[in-house]
Amino acid sequence: MGTESLAVQLSGIEKRFPGVIANHDVNLTVRAGTIHAIVGENGAGKSTLMKTLYGMHQPEAGTISVFGKVTTFRSPSDAIDAGIGMVHQHFMLADNLTVLENIVLGAEPVAGGVIKYDDARRTLQAIMEQSGTHVDLEATVANLGVGQRQRVEILKVLFRGARILILDEPTAVLVPQEVEELFGNLHRLVADGATIIFISHKLDEVLTVSDDITVIRAGTTVAEVKPGDVTRGQLAELMVGSELPSPHGRTTEVGTEVRLEVRGLSVAGPGPGGKRLLDNVSFVIRRGEVLGVAGVEGNGQFELCEAILGQVKPTEGTVYIAGADVTHASPHDRLVNGLSYIPFDRHREGLLLEFPLWENTLLGRDADTDFLSGPFINATATKADCRDIIERFDVRTPSEIVPAYALSGGNQQKLLVGRELSSDPRVLIAAHPTRGVDIGAQAAIWDKLRIARDEGLAVLLVSADLEELIGLSDNIVVMFDGRINAHLKPADATPELLGTYMTGGLQEVAS
Repeated sequence: MGTESLAVQLSGIEKRFPGVIANHDVNLTVRAGTIHAIVGENGAGKSTLMKTLYGMHQPEAGTISVFGKVTTFRSPSDAIDAGIGMVHQHFMLADNLTVLENIVLGAEPVAGGVIKYDDARRTLQAIMEQSGTHVDLEATVANLGVGQRQRVEILKVLFRGARILILDEPTAVLVPQEVEELFGNLHRLVADGATIIFISHKLDEVLTVSDDITVIRAGTTVAEVKPGDVTRGQLAELMVGSELPSPHGRTTEVGTEVRLEVRGLSVAGPGPGGKRLLDNVSFVIRRGEVLGVAGVEGNGQFELCEAILGQVKPTEGTVYIAGADVTHASPHDRLVNGLSYIPFDRHREGLLLEFPLWENTLLGRDADTDFLSGPFINATATKADCRDIIERFDVRTPSEIVPAYALSGGNQQKLLVGRELSSDPRVLIAAHPTRGVDIGAQAAIWDKLRIARDEGLAVLLVSADLEELIGLSDNIVVMFDGRINAHLKPADATPELLGTYMTGGLQEVAS
């Protein structure tokens, strides 16, 4: 294969951080005009490699070639100038600006000191028609759903002239219909000459959409395969050395004791007469039961969790934990009453990244007398407890004193899950408990949740992973526009059916 037919060629890439070799002798060959998937466990070095290609990191060794030319990127600006754009898993948009303002921000067409928004509109209209990626340019980003926000991010890089697009976990929070639309748009871009590199943990999607697959393990490339030459199980074994996990399986019966009851819960949006973000939601969860909550992000799931936790005050409704009315109780009192929480975003809500692991395992449990010596924290006891969590939940770390940011995403999540389950709760709110983790960490978290459920834990499971919802749940509700618009048994649910309810294509069915 001649170098003229290669969009990207990375040879012998090495990237080190203090105490860590993130990439060692990594090789990657991406054919122009193809969709190339990169798979591997959390901490395998995928994101580091892509950030090196995008100019966010500079390698200690190795070469980067783009369209046959060896180059050095000192910043993302250099990469953008070379025709490379990156869409990160966590979108980088200003909610208070319009779509148009977000897209041109930092690349505004200017003449005579005036931003030429009309010129930008014309350019973007042409890009949208060509790529099939449509969005209302005048809409405020705060009012967009997650699928539309992703389109804005893709349009941002296309507006800057990118012909090589790096997508990090692009389907992590999309419903099946949005995934199909995204893949259709990617194929249109490729047909127009673009090259797509994407990182994903969803192996079925990788096998469906990609032309080539590179597997990275422990910081180095271990295989380059064609989708037609491997099965899902074989690809998983290349990644982690074991078969794919499954969320399915139950060995116990749901109990009769009601652990969590929500009656007519409503939460109003900001301002006088604000729209109801949560509208008359009711359900019960019994001992040993998992209630799954499906929904496109922004349809009330976050407000539901906050209202149960006591972090927002409901305008109507009642919350009971183990029979006790906690509607007006403080968040601390709810935790004391047996509530525990795996948050939506581990970085923003769940961990103090600069702090050591043992201090992170104390969060939410600082009033537990087991970790106190008089009015002070008992560091010895807390560190011992942290070491126990590290061992029981297989958190890969040198010790309990390293900062949380030093762990891979999967290990951060296992630490967080371990902390919440170690408090021996009656009720667990688990919001996206395996988002952004590899299949090894996913299997470990599923296993721990199943064990806790079988021992009587009641779980409210909010997840964008529809296989996870169907496999772990005893009952499933779907939220749309702040309301529950469907009640389903897992045996009757398919990802496609759930996706239809999630986007409002079907309405309330009898429970």
